[in-house]
Amino acid sequence: QQSIGQGSGFVFKSKNGLLSDKTYIMTNNHVVEHAEKIRVKFKDGREFEAKVTGRDPLSDVAVIEIKTGKLPPLPLGDSSKIEVGEWVLAIGNPFGLSHTLTVGVVSAKGRTALGINDYEDFIQTDAAINPGNSGGPLVNLNGEAVGMNTAIFSRSGGYMGVGFAIPINLARNIAQQLIEHGEVTRGFLGIIIQPLTPELAKSFGLDQTRGILVSQVNEDSPAEKAGLKVGDVITSYQGKPVTDVGDFRNRVSLTPPGTEALLTINREGKQKTLTVTIGKLSKDKLAAAGPAQTAGELGLTVQTLTPQLAEQFDLKPGEGVVVTQVESGSIAALAGIRTGTVIIEVDRKPVKNAAEFKRIVKQSSADKNVLLLIRNGNAQSYVVLKW
Repeated sequence: QQSIGQGSGFVFKSKNGLLSDKTYIMTNNHVVEHAEKIRVKFKDGREFEAKVTGRDPLSDVAVIEIKTGKLPPLPLGDSSKIEVGEWVLAIGNPFGLSHTLTVGVVSAKGRTALGINDYEDFIQTDAAINPGNSGGPLVNLNGEAVGMNTAIFSRSGGYMGVGFAIPINLARNIAQQLIEHGEVTRGFLGIIIQPLTPELAKSFGLDQTRGILVSQVNEDSPAEKAGLKVGDVITSYQGKPVTDVGDFRNRVSLTPPGTEALLTINREGKQKTLTVTIGKLSKDKLAAAGPAQTAGELGLTVQTLTPQLAEQFDLKPGEGVVVTQVESGSIAALAGIRTGTVIIEVDRKPVKNAAEFKRIVKQSSADKNVLLLIRNGNAQSYVVLKW
């Protein structure tokens, strides 16, 4: 069954050619990704058939083009210079009400980990954004686009004062790659990172939470070749401080492959600088019985990795223990540990079997605090358990 959807967009670039003119329009990927036919309607009533120039589902940015020229592009501002409290205007097509303008302020910047896109760095605004606004510009008082309206937080499906826009600096970079290459090339380090919480910082003997923690280094990756190790704390990238996981991922992804980037890390209390050659992110990059031991304080039971289990979890026998049972409501369950989780280290010490795991946990019982390096699926992370 065919359906008709509506969204928003804005002209951001025109190209005059010898044989034909082109006008490029920026919008959201989710507005056009399933479209078989796209029609663009301007405020003066003119309509054009459009085709997709390129789409990037990971950032939710898309570019479409129409065969016409002499359409003035909307000036693009610098989203890095916007301030919280600054007035902004959202323009779009909410509920089919074309060219609607709403006013608000920048509520926050650098919103990440919202689960909306793979790569996030949202501007939050209280300007009214509703279904149909997606792809429209967020404009400052100088008439410059500083963002592209993308999503809302809502319990009702409508406006609740919390809207999100992709910063125009990020959207412009993605859109330019889509025009030039039809796809986006991203930088790649080959690590899994996590926030450095106060509990983790204390477990690593750090007196501050500045930086992010490396919980996994992939084999034969650019990070491994540069000497990065599990447990390193990244404090600076290309000379700029690192404070947030989402922001760091965005910065690495926007670094052209082949670039030699500088990483400042804290390793066991000592600062080091590493040079890493950024790789290219590809599309494919992310039961047997045994003696069991129970750690009552943690609320979990583990068993030694047999060769069969090791193969199942892509590990070597002797590289950790597998969780076979987690008590409901225990501190282990609350920390996200579940049946099938592999525990690789306890208090920075590799664990080879279930008996060794229980012995190390018992040694930590006096402090009622234990640091675990765990693996769920292909992702490793550190967790601190307190009881």
